[in-house]
Amino acid sequence: MEREERTPAFEPFPMKGGDGPYSYTHNSSYQKSGVEGARTLIFEGIANKLDIKKLFVESSMKFNVADLGCSVGPNTFIAAENIIDSVKHKCKLIGLDPSILEFQVFFNDHTSNDFNMLFKSLPLNKPYYAAGMPGSFHSRLFPKASLHFIHCSYALQWLSQVPKEVLDKDSPSWNKGRIYYSIDAPNPVLDAYRSQFAKDIEVFLNARAIELVHGGLMAILLPSSSAGSGKGLLAFSEFVGSALMDMANLGLISEEKVDIFNLPIHNPTSEELEELIKRSGCFTIESVESLVVPIPHFLTAEAISLHLRAGFEGLLGQHFGYEIMDELFYRIKQKLAEWPFLSNLSSRRKPIKEERKREREREISSEERTPASEPFTMKGGDGPYSYTHNSSYWVLFSKLHNS
Repeated sequence: MEREERTPAFEPFPMKGGDGPYSYTHNSSYQKSGVEGARTLIFEGIANKLDIKKLFVESSMKFNVADLGCSVGPNTFIAAENIIDSVKHKCKLIGLDPSILEFQVFFNDHTSNDFNMLFKSLPLNKPYYAAGMPGSFHSRLFPKASLHFIHCSYALQWLSQVPKEVLDKDSPSWNKGRIYYSIDAPNPVLDAYRSQFAKDIEVFLNARAIELVHGGLMAILLPSSSAGSGKGLLAFSEFVGSALMDMANLGLISEEKVDIFNLPIHNPTSEELEELIKRSGCFTIESVESLVVPIPHFLTAEAISLHLRAGFEGLLGQHFGYEIMDELFYRIKQKLAEWPFLSNLSSRRKPIKEERKREREREISSEERTPASEPFTMKGGDGPYSYTHNSSYWVLFSKLHNS
């Protein structure tokens, strides 16, 4: 094992396991929409860029896939089947029989991930052999040249650790009173997060370059942020931070604990990630695509608070204590309920429902009916909750032959 490729330390931040109402299993519809939306991109990427004939010769008819940061399902299973279906299609395009190819899928996440739930949820008729690979993807995980396709969706934004500078009271990056680089955070805070992400992505790419075969592909799906902001979907962190400060002001938690708590997440811009990939010298970028993840009709304060709890409860509970989680997320939900954006969505739902009811009563023809689902327009402008800051992007790249 080439130990020099490992980072000296990393912190686990698993999603909420189990099958309960606060679990990631039941509260990851946004991520599911992204994975499903990337299906066509994976299909086209494999059809155009994967050298199946070369891999057939070198892999003894075995095709190994790794999903990094898989969590507990079901989104990881959707991704795995999208990749396998696309590989089978590519085989048919070039006149090869896909039935002679065997697929192995490795599901990777931190050792504290709920792998029991993951494997209990495996599809019964899965077209692959399944195996778990516990450990941080900020380190080597697999033998040299053992993987043909690496997939990572909504996971690479998690850092190996909180940037040390934001916890240092004597540093210009000291992030007192905030849990992330929010709207009013000084620029050095964002710089510290970018610097930590650059260190992590370098280790990540170096490790994957060793593990991926020549001719193999890697696809990454990330929440995006527009150039210069770095905020993206983590705009929701402001609701979490505000609720924590309220509880600190009431004496329910220590203000000092809030001051030393920061989310270990960085949403890079696509330009930022592209530059880091090029700098690594390990991969060639084959495609960068924006991905529309529509705002769902069921988006409510309750739904958002459940999604946040599924993602952050483990992290928050370790630091502040699990006994305050119910109170904390109740307060977050209340703040979300007062958010004008959600109020506008709610006011639009009512006339839509009333119109559908009138249509049914009039028994109008199907041609005269309004669509069963009316899409909500993405929020305009350049604010922290605009579509500009809340879309996703997908990157496909291949290993350089000299890496």
